[in-house]
Amino acid sequence: MEILDVLALAALAGWAYLAAGHGGFWRTGPTAPEGPEPDAWPDVAAVVPARDEAAVLPETLPTLLAQRYPGRFRVVLVDDGSTDGTAGAARRLAAGAAVRLDVVRAAERPDGWAGKVWAMREGLRAAGRPEFVLFTDADIACAPRTVERLVRAAGDGRDLVSRMAVLGTRTPWERALVPAFVYFFALLYPFRRVGRPGARTAAAAGGCMLVRRAVLERAGGLDAIRGALIDDVALGRLVKRAGGRCRLDLDRDVVSRRRYPRPTDLWDMVARSAYHQLRYSPALLAGTVLGLLLLFAVPPAAAAAGILAGDPAAALPGAAAWTVMAGTYAPMLRHHGLSPLRAPLLPLVAVAYATMTVDSARRHRAGRGGAWKGRVAVRTR
Repeated sequence: MEILDVLALAALAGWAYLAAGHGGFWRTGPTAPEGPEPDAWPDVAAVVPARDEAAVLPETLPTLLAQRYPGRFRVVLVDDGSTDGTAGAARRLAAGAAVRLDVVRAAERPDGWAGKVWAMREGLRAAGRPEFVLFTDADIACAPRTVERLVRAAGDGRDLVSRMAVLGTRTPWERALVPAFVYFFALLYPFRRVGRPGARTAAAAGGCMLVRRAVLERAGGLDAIRGALIDDVALGRLVKRAGGRCRLDLDRDVVSRRRYPRPTDLWDMVARSAYHQLRYSPALLAGTVLGLLLLFAVPPAAAAAGILAGDPAAALPGAAAWTVMAGTYAPMLRHHGLSPLRAPLLPLVAVAYATMTVDSARRHRAGRGGAWKGRVAVRTR
């Protein structure tokens, strides 16, 4: 039991730091107060990349076209090579809407560009010269004053304001895996550190990103992240490196209507980009998997083994680490409308995510990395 005793103490030390010193990553409330009303409302254009999204647009596009924004607001939907009538569906949904909708067809994607980033660039080019551009996804539904709230949040000098959408938890698999997906994202990129000007942490949530166009251009534009498979994190880093100020929050007013009815759908979502996030490094992959096992698998294993063997040196720190872990997960479960009684099961979910990460590496090595809607991402560094 001596090795397990040491591992249990290491896990407890790790959770003590994460709970108290890791940017409050587990907190789900606003990272800053709501901003004031501006003297003059700036022009905003929303850019929506859409590839084969005709089925979901009736649930989402009308919410964007119904925004109650005091300033000038328009929507540009980029038809990114759809074969299901996405463009026609968008035009029909825009009939009679108060907000202007332009549907543009993306030009052929040049070599070296990730599909979504190229569609974003095509939309940006068609959007004119607004002060702010809102990059959002075709599966995102917004409350009526979402754009107004984003602009208010940018009013204190923020150049990138992003909201993490509430993801669906309809199926048992979604309820088991989705809150943990957001939890692990916050663990990697603590939202409060994202908003701290001096901190190196930078990220955004791709479903809702309001960016000041002048700062984006000063940073090199979307050309600077042309090959990014994880475009939201790349955009956050780009803006912050250029001296821009960022803000990232959880938000119930921004909701994803994307459905993941089968466990393989969620598995594919994670495996698509996990190894890319690790910069295709076997060393980082090994460190990540070992870290996940130490922090999430060791505590319950040590608690159970220590109790069975009558070894308090393993049982007590294992149980304490498990308790702290569950305590940090409970707020995320409540944010998704789920019972915090699910929190002690997080170790099982973490092991599943570690397996997805290993599978992501396997797929990339097999030349199938980043597969999404019929496209396979080109490996970039």
